[in-house]
Amino acid sequence: MIRTEELLLNVGPQHPSTHGVFRIIVKLDGEIITEATPVMGYLHRGTEKLAENLNFTQIIPYTDRMDYVSAMTNNYVLVHAVEKLMGLEIPERAEFLRLIVMELQRVASHMVWWGTYLLDIGALSPFLYAFNDRERILQLFNELCGARLTYNYMRVGGVKWDAPDGWIDKVKEFVRSMHGKLEEYDNLASGNEILLSRIKGVGAYDAETAIAYGLSGANLRSTGVKWDLRKNEPYSLYDRFEFDVPVGTNGDCYDRYLLRLEEMRQSLRILEQALEQFPEGGETMGKVPRVIRPPAGEIYVRIESPRGEIGCYIVSKGKAEPYRLKFRRPSFVNLQILPKLLVGESMTNLVTILGGIDIVLGEVDC
Repeated sequence: MIRTEELLLNVGPQHPSTHGVFRIIVKLDGEIITEATPVMGYLHRGTEKLAENLNFTQIIPYTDRMDYVSAMTNNYVLVHAVEKLMGLEIPERAEFLRLIVMELQRVASHMVWWGTYLLDIGALSPFLYAFNDRERILQLFNELCGARLTYNYMRVGGVKWDAPDGWIDKVKEFVRSMHGKLEEYDNLASGNEILLSRIKGVGAYDAETAIAYGLSGANLRSTGVKWDLRKNEPYSLYDRFEFDVPVGTNGDCYDRYLLRLEEMRQSLRILEQALEQFPEGGETMGKVPRVIRPPAGEIYVRIESPRGEIGCYIVSKGKAEPYRLKFRRPSFVNLQILPKLLVGESMTNLVTILGGIDIVLGEVDC
């Protein structure tokens, strides 16, 4: 029998796969992980507490920075909560613009995940392909709102700017070309035997476990649970469009990989319909008072972000600032299952499992 000595190993916060702000302490018996303890907080900024001294428009830029590869979605969950609390009606053109940018953001976010995940596993080329195509979405956002990463685009009652002339046609052209790009992604990587050996059967769990841990997004749907808030609890204009909710069967990293590729295809499908139905004219801001003061009360709304269910809970005392503000951040919740998945695995699978969950550390720490 080979005798081994227990080893305590720090992974991060400087490890490349933790992207700078996450640390995990693992106990090893040889190459096998016997215990894993995530250490969070390296990017904590106190967003929810800061919000208590800001008016609702001032809070929007803070939502950009929670999940910096899905800022449009975070903008929406805040303004949507305030609008529901105030009972506001949103102009149709503004709601179409919101939906279009959210689905473009979902595609861009999954491109970041696909490229960096395969890069962490050891494949360089997919990263270059993904970021080259994502650049086209960032250019579209830049034309729309003047920013590439933190957009501050949505407002309570609508959006800050209307689409410039020719912008909708550029989005149509992008959607047309992106279908072929996704096929290239599949042909490039999805059947690669080295990739399959790294992700197939790794990090698996069942539906009961996923629900018990409160998982959402592809992390939940990979177990066969068909739950997507755009379908199950429609918001914005999603009930007008036809799209499928892909699900997996094995709950492993391979299923989550395939699901996110398919989610990009479904986002393109939604975009095609939204662009076809986009209204010719109309306002981009509803009737909103100069100083936004929601009535006293509380509300919780939730939407489907690229990483799962993101929620916003607001308590109002009828003032211009929220009395309390709390975000349900999918990356934070999804991360809770990580220690369970790592115990019994080899160190080589740590990066595979961590990347397969698809967490954004700014959203973990908030």
